[in-house]
Amino acid sequence: MSRVLRIEADGGSRGNPGPAGFGAVVKDAATGEVLAEVAESIGKATNNVAEYRGLIAGLRAAQAIDPGARVEVRMDSKLVVEQMSGRWQVKHADMRVLAQEARSLAGSHVDYGWIPRAQNSHADRLANEAMDAAAAGRQWQRATTEPAAAAGSSSAASRAVDPDGPPTTIVLVRHGSTPLTEQRRVSGRYGEDPELSERGVVEAAAAAACREVEGADVVVSSTMRRSRQTADAIAERLGVRVVVDPQWDETDFGDWDGLTSAEVVKRWPREFAAWNDSGDAAPPGGESLRTVERRVLAARDEVLRRWAGQRVVLVTHGDPLRVLLRSVLGAGPQVQRRIHVDPGSRTLLRYRADGSSEVLAVNRV
Repeated sequence: MSRVLRIEADGGSRGNPGPAGFGAVVKDAATGEVLAEVAESIGKATNNVAEYRGLIAGLRAAQAIDPGARVEVRMDSKLVVEQMSGRWQVKHADMRVLAQEARSLAGSHVDYGWIPRAQNSHADRLANEAMDAAAAGRQWQRATTEPAAAAGSSSAASRAVDPDGPPTTIVLVRHGSTPLTEQRRVSGRYGEDPELSERGVVEAAAAAACREVEGADVVVSSTMRRSRQTADAIAERLGVRVVVDPQWDETDFGDWDGLTSAEVVKRWPREFAAWNDSGDAAPPGGESLRTVERRVLAARDEVLRRWAGQRVVLVTHGDPLRVLLRSVLGAGPQVQRRIHVDPGSRTLLRYRADGSSEVLAVNRV
């Protein structure tokens, strides 16, 4: 199988037209590892022109990394996605030129898909950084950070922190209940994306008021609504910011999304049994546990690097939470489905400066 790269691109204009810029990030689609970031101010332009410029920059960066890779482009611009997919005509003269340039770079191995703006936060941030830099009379420069440690590496956490520094505490919070949670239905990364139910709002408020989150320096959240709503409740109470990262999104359950376990077992009995027992099996059209594990552990290393020695509240979902807990316990994938975490519950992990880690509490409600 050929390598798959994921491009997330965005562009913006402060005035439309006005001072504009774009941002694009290229990731390894399997692990979520960031391979390249590009951003640039482009002077006075419209939002759509800036979005196309972001797409072109992302395609160039992906080509430089691996010309033979398959590419997934994900953008929150419905216009660009539909035009590049061939479903909408490109009527504006300026954009016809840009669309043609993008097609010449893309060839036939690029897939286009729309994502909500919240899931495109990385590229959006880069675009805004480029515009801010131009307003300050300077060029955008990529932040100089050490590369993330390889996902799953036993020494990843130890390289991510100062060896003489204080420990990092991660307070894992599972989002509050949704209507699908209460119906015990599968709710994954690319499914319905429900909001919190009335019960979920109460659970989020209880998590915000609990002693485990007190003194936290930052709240990190997945992009999904239920997680964002829970994170916002906690951050508002603490007076800290929310950092959104799609690497913390729930597993993509593919064709199983929206179904109950009983319905899945009835239609896919062998696939469900394999999925329960193996990290390599995946729901039809979905992610395997190994894939989820790679992106979650890479995201963990980034958290430990950025907030070393601090207290971090991480609002996420059942599978990412269980992956982190297993990684500290040294447990294999066969244990994943035997760990229960309630909506709104808190699980505490401590990562020491010497690279060791320990579980402080599990499933507090």
